[in-house]
Amino acid sequence: MTTTGAIAEAGARGAPVGPWWWVRRRSLVLDAVLAVVSALECALEGVSFAQEAGLPGVLGGLVGLPAGATLLLRRRWPVAVVLVSIAILPAEMGVLLGIVSMYTLAASEVPRRIIAVLAGASLVGTLIVTFARFHRDMAQDGYQPGYWLTWVFSLVMALGLTAPPVLLGLYVGARRRLVESLRERADGLERELSLLAERAEERAVWARNEERTRIAREMHDVVAHRVSLMVVHAAALQAVALKDPEKASRNAALVGDMGRQALTELREMLGVLRSGSDGAARPQGAVDSERLAAVATAASARVRVAAGAAAGDAGDAGDGGPCLDGLEDLVGQSRDAGMAVELSVMGDERTYAPRVERTAYRVVQEALTNVHKHAPGAKALVRLAHRETEVALQVENGPSDAGADAGPGLPSGGNGLVGMRERVAALGGVFVSGPTDAGGFRVSAVIPDTP
Repeated sequence: MTTTGAIAEAGARGAPVGPWWWVRRRSLVLDAVLAVVSALECALEGVSFAQEAGLPGVLGGLVGLPAGATLLLRRRWPVAVVLVSIAILPAEMGVLLGIVSMYTLAASEVPRRIIAVLAGASLVGTLIVTFARFHRDMAQDGYQPGYWLTWVFSLVMALGLTAPPVLLGLYVGARRRLVESLRERADGLERELSLLAERAEERAVWARNEERTRIAREMHDVVAHRVSLMVVHAAALQAVALKDPEKASRNAALVGDMGRQALTELREMLGVLRSGSDGAARPQGAVDSERLAAVATAASARVRVAAGAAAGDAGDAGDGGPCLDGLEDLVGQSRDAGMAVELSVMGDERTYAPRVERTAYRVVQEALTNVHKHAPGAKALVRLAHRETEVALQVENGPSDAGADAGPGLPSGGNGLVGMRERVAALGGVFVSGPTDAGGFRVSAVIPDTP
């Protein structure tokens, strides 16, 4: 007898189970009661058979008691119990033993061929014993029935004692196996659903982190470049102002302070978007959105106050996004800020996918911003190469001019190169950056046209 899923689950929850091969205590009680009743029946029938055979009645009782008590082992060794019931058939003992043992055998996991052989042996033995007993009893009463009537009666008795328990056992066994298979299938589906839920949660966390990183890159590229130029212009204004120098210097210093504050707040915003340590403690999306809105609003206000009419440059963040056609304007902004920068375009000009053009533009933009920050007074060269299936670009600057002013001290969050590499890698491109032999710095990227 196999252990069903319900019983195994009950055992796992700490429910009481029986000893040895009994999975439940009530099964042990039932088998014990059946064994006692069967032992008493076999003992009484054994005494009667021994007296009829001219043997001591105690001998029949001693044989019947252990034979009937074997019913206690029906769940562990059903075949052995059936063999015992067949063995004591000639002694006309064990009606209950035979019925219960045949039912247990048919309901167990024993192969069907063994069930068929033992059921056939029990049927034949019951038929022979019934025929002999019926014929003998009729002869003692002085009645001589025909053989056909004797065989019909014996066959009916044999089938009545063998077929019902076998058929019932087969039905119960099949139903139990069906229930176990359905339970196992339900458990498997539950485990699969649990795995799918875990994977969905992991994908949701991954998608949220990717979106946070993407927003961080966008905000860094859109705001950092503008504010950096604003700070550079403010420093130049402070240096060359002639009319009311004191007031001009004070106003220019205020613009520079506001720009530095905007960059500081931007770095804080990027830190919130990139870190996910507190995501499990509270609804991170709502908190980040509120903080992002607050910081972006403050930064935008400072830029509008400082830049005034230059607010139109914010079009880069629009729905269409920047493209390679805007590189001339981008380079011109850096020239206006005092940087010596050249743009070199090679190959036939063509259009690329919007994501490819936007990524290429952002790489050039961030590279020029880094030149403003880290190499004041250095010359820069922007190269753009149009190819059949890809676009290649390179931004290289020389060493910082030793005689140039150290600049306004632009803060740096260390996210520029990381953001460029992530953008290019997301499209399947190659990004390389590093210092040059001449003491400058080079940023190179190759972006395929079919990301």
